[in-house]
Amino acid sequence: MNTFGRMFRIATWGESHGRGLGCVVDGCPPRLPLIAADIQHDLDRRRPGQSRLASPRQEPDRVEILSGVLGGETLGTPIGLLILNQDARPQDYTRFRDVYRPSHADFTQEAKYGIPAMTGGGRASARETVGRVAAGAVARKLLAVDHGIRIVAFVRRIHTLQAPVDPEAVTPEAVDASEVRCPHPETSRAMVEAVETVRTEGDSLGGIVECVVHGVPAGWGEPVFGKLEADLGSGMLSIPAAKGFEVGSGFSGVSLRGSEHNDPFVVRDGRVRTETNRSGGIQGGISNGETILFRVAFKPTSTIRKPQRTVNRRREEVTVEARGRHDPCVVPRAVPIVEAMAALVLADHALRHRGQTGRPGPAPDLI
Repeated sequence: MNTFGRMFRIATWGESHGRGLGCVVDGCPPRLPLIAADIQHDLDRRRPGQSRLASPRQEPDRVEILSGVLGGETLGTPIGLLILNQDARPQDYTRFRDVYRPSHADFTQEAKYGIPAMTGGGRASARETVGRVAAGAVARKLLAVDHGIRIVAFVRRIHTLQAPVDPEAVTPEAVDASEVRCPHPETSRAMVEAVETVRTEGDSLGGIVECVVHGVPAGWGEPVFGKLEADLGSGMLSIPAAKGFEVGSGFSGVSLRGSEHNDPFVVRDGRVRTETNRSGGIQGGISNGETILFRVAFKPTSTIRKPQRTVNRRREEVTVEARGRHDPCVVPRAVPIVEAMAALVLADHALRHRGQTGRPGPAPDLI
């Protein structure tokens, strides 16, 4: 299961401390304008070493397009993308060879495969997401060119600090102006201070990334299996450290009555719209033409410098204390990953919708 998507498909490969990582994008239509710079922008936002709050690992994450593109246009054939590791240190993990690190995948991967991927967690490492972000940049370009779709994610919450932000008004520039990718300056400063504090204490924090998608037409998705929110949830929960997903009102909707929660339909500029958007742009598994809005919860980083109790492979109780290069909070760097997975899901549904109905958007009498 290293492949994601049905018509717009990706397969990622590589490990955190191996020779390199990458992906193959299959199903991308031909004649899409695409150059390495389109992909590099998103990789630069994801890479480590970009601030004092991120892992100090120095990876340029320069992408090389190996296939599927000629003269700045896609050919319709598989697109091969390669990112070489420049600062891998597999030797840093020798001391963990016989230890199951708390909340890591050491034990579960060994239980499944019978062999541990001890250097950086192998495929369970967040380093794997470099391939997703590269592929997501291709999907984002397709959505922008063919449908005018814009995807913006931001940090809504870190630990107990929550930003009072209107998601409809968030811009990419405001997000990237913040060191923690929170577009509310006052909350952003408090978040930076909180992350700095736990970094010096050798601890970590979690948080919430919120994502807003503008321009998705009504009609994408399926009413039973293949619901748009189900596929978005599948993509988001496949991200390392993701522990929760909600769309629209999400879990807070349970405190409302149906009369309070329902989105009344109205006619605006001759089109059927909803007066409110508690559904988050998806109803019955199908997009309704409103802004798609969802949130992803990320746990605190598992690797911390505090002593922790665990056991080794000889079933002995031991204490482990991590050393090395790790994020005290993964949430800011998760922003471009969330955007990438959203783009991959939506690009797949765009092609599926066109293949099923023969049109890119809603039925003509609803336009």
